[in-house]
Amino acid sequence: MSLGRYSTIVAAMAAVPLAALWPILGARRDGTFAAAALGGVLASLNAVAAYALVAWSAGRSNTAFFRAVLGGTLGRMALLLATVAFAILGLGLPRLPLVIALLSYYVAFLALELAVVHRRTGAHGEAAS
Repeated sequence: MSLGRYSTIVAAMAAVPLAALWPILGARRDGTFAAAALGGVLASLNAVAAYALVAWSAGRSNTAFFRAVLGGTLGRMALLLATVAFAILGLGLPRLPLVIALLSYYVAFLALELAVVHRRTGAHGEAAS
């Protein structure tokens, strides 16, 4: 699957629940929807970056693969932590909606990534047999 197609799927998976939440949370002035939307955007960017690193490292040496995946994970998690801390402390966004959205989307995107990567590697494994 191309990075563009994967990004489109991730964007759709993020947009649909947020669009459903807009009528409920959009009128509130306490930043709840903004926090939930930020959680969705952060998780989406994280998922696309993770897939890009996996796609880039496919076919490269094991060292390059582990550097990209493990180093990328460390970098992405540090950036997420800094962004969440700034959103809560600097912007004053509500914690609970931000964290719930971020973790919910993260789990959904992790399941998607595992399914896509398994399909990619499973197809290659069957062809080699």
